[in-house]
Formats: sequence, C-alpha cells, structure tokens
Amino acid sequence: MKLAIMQPYLFPYLSYFQLIHAVDAFVVYDDVNYIKGGWINRNFILGQGQQQRITLSLSHASPNSKINQVSVGGNSGNLLKTIRQHYAKSSNFAAGFPVIEEILLQHETNLAKFLDAGLRRICAHLGLQCEWHISSDLQKDNSLRGQEKVLAICEELGATHYINLPGGKSLYDRVAFASRGIQLSFIQPKTAPYRQFGKEFVPNLSIIDVIMFNDRIRCTKLLEEYDLV
Repeated sequence: MKLAIMQPYLFPYLSYFQLIHAVDAFVVYDDVNYIKGGWINRNFILGQGQQQRITLSLSHASPNSKINQVSVGGNSGNLLKTIRQHYAKSSNFAAGFPVIEEILLQHETNLAKFLDAGLRRICAHLGLQCEWHISSDLQKDNSLRGQEKVLAICEELGATHYINLPGGKSLYDRVAFASRGIQLSFIQPKTAPYRQFGKEFVPNLSIIDVIMFNDRIRCTKLLEEYDLV
C-alpha cells in the first residue's frame, strides 16, 4: 500500500496533489508543530503577471502550538475578494471560483480542520480519491519525532511504500525505511506549463491558479506529470 503523510496547507501547489494522486492512502499531519513563517497558512497566486502572496490570518499561533491547536482569523472574506479580483477573467473562473468560495466561506475555525476541509474539497474537484486519515486520530506513539514517527504511522496503516515530495530527500533515509520493509520514493514533478493570461508562464503557484485556468480534463493530465524516484 502506497502512503503519503503531509501537513495541511492553504491551497498548496500542484505537486501536493500529484502526491495524493500517487498514493492509496493519505495522512493529514495535523499534530505536529505549527511553523511560524512557513506555508501552512499562506501561498502564492498570480497578480499582475507575477507571484502575489496571500495569507490566512490566525490566532493562538506559535511554534509551541500544534497545527490542530491554532485558530483561523477573520480575513477569509478579504482573501476571496483578492482572488476574485485577480482571476475574474481567467479561462476556467466559472467552474473554479465556486470551489475556492466554498472553502474560504466555511464556518470551521480550527486551522487543521479548515485546511483539511479545503484539501478534501479540492480533491473532489480534481477527481482524486484515496483512503484518508487524520494523524491525531491514529494510535501511534506521540513521543516519537521526525522519521521515526513517520515510520510508526506507516507500520500502523500497513504501508509498504512511502512517497514524499522532493523536500523530504534531506529528511528520510532509504536504508532506515528498507530495514522496516518499506520502500521510499519521492515525487519528481515535470515542467508542465499551461496558459495563464497569455504572458510568460509563472510556475509554482497555488492550486488556485491551476483550477482557474484548466478544466477537469486538463487538470487530470497535469496531475500525471511526475515521476517517482
């Protein structure tokens, strides 16, 4: 069984969903520390032909808090207005914007649950289906850290193959996984530009950008543009 484990993020980039596409089961890693200044509550959209950062405001956020102990602030409506302003003339706005609207206007105030709902909604829009778990619901040893905690989750769920994004190459050791009977692989995204507003392609933006410019058929093709290494 192929497994991925990732912290929940605000409208993460395409490769996050390529990772979900590649596995049989996905774990939302909600019981690890919130990283201040990281990307859990912010991302890039396209604004005036370049990256523009959007940030979901939070409360009770500190490096000592778990992601599932942080609360969402009150700027979701403003984020929605910003996204509408920049993408109103995008080619797939009519189909894509209601997805973003539904996510940002939800009433959930717990950050982990808010982001989890967003990930599930985008997966539904993209046609992605896999077994879904929340890390804090699992019966693992929570005193474990880093690679050992990931291995414990793999063993609890019966994973035989753990897949991660490229950034995990510095965190995980193939020999350690192999010693537990688990194959370790990483997503290697391919360069797959798509038409934005007719200008030079701006890569590495939020999934918002992908669904605003691509219909379901094209999104399916983009989700498959990766190798496992």
